[in-house]
Amino acid sequence: MKRKLSAFQEDIPPYSGPKAARDSYADLKQLSAIPGHIYTRPELQILPGQRQFSKVPWLVPMLELLPPTSIGHLKEWGLSTVFVLANYYNKMVHVWESVTAITKLWHPQTNTFVFPRFEVTILLEELKIMLGLPRYQRGEEPTISYTIDQINSWSILAYITTRKTDLYSMTSGMHIHLLPIAQWITSQCKRKTKNYAAIAKAAAICICGIILFPESDNTISFGNLSIIDSISEGMNIGQTVLGFLYAGLTSAALGGPFYGSVIALELWMGMHIQFRAAGDLTKECKTMLNHPLAYMGGRLHMSTRAWCKTA
Repeated sequence: MKRKLSAFQEDIPPYSGPKAARDSYADLKQLSAIPGHIYTRPELQILPGQRQFSKVPWLVPMLELLPPTSIGHLKEWGLSTVFVLANYYNKMVHVWESVTAITKLWHPQTNTFVFPRFEVTILLEELKIMLGLPRYQRGEEPTISYTIDQINSWSILAYITTRKTDLYSMTSGMHIHLLPIAQWITSQCKRKTKNYAAIAKAAAICICGIILFPESDNTISFGNLSIIDSISEGMNIGQTVLGFLYAGLTSAALGGPFYGSVIALELWMGMHIQFRAAGDLTKECKTMLNHPLAYMGGRLHMSTRAWCKTA
């Protein structure tokens, strides 16, 4: 049923001129006006929930056992960069003071970092290039349509293993435990089975769960499990990874736990922001030796479409 414009015109406030618009925009930019924002809590030095990004002892030993054919599947699915970052994950050092400083500038309503004279955000094009995520989709969207089946997380895990004991150890409530999956991969590799595709899918769940969708206690949700599984089908997951990071920044900005890809955030900060020590402005407070950029396998070439633009 069509509605006339007059039916909802009264819901739109009248335009009061450029000065009122500037004042309204200035009010929106006031981070101190947002209830509970960490901008007004100088005593909060370290973000809550940072322990979930600690070293993962089982990750690298499991990756070192992967057969070349399974690694080939991961590269074919566009996970080469994620695989490299996972290999060097235990060597990376997160400087949480820098992450806290940038999080204090995050605006939950505009999804931007608000600086004194401009705003900036993490662009989707940047995220795809930094993490090497697939930039293609299955088929041509304007010319085809396909039906989305109901997500069955058990069938995703059953592709990896059909043993009920394995399946029960991998799940708990609405979450998937990554350690039992890594243990299954290790057992398959040591037995030299030829389940190369299944091993690759299980490895994709582990490395994406650590790098792209980190949650507490090395787990991922059923929803993120289906998203990771769709990578092997040629689906584009960049929007989901960015949305997960936006939600984590909003949670942290309001005093909650931080989640989302801290590696993606630090890659972005390393490219755009120079942090200096408060006591000595001539000294950088973050060394690049253990920064995620050091493990990218070469210089990062940014497309002009991925430049940050001021508001």
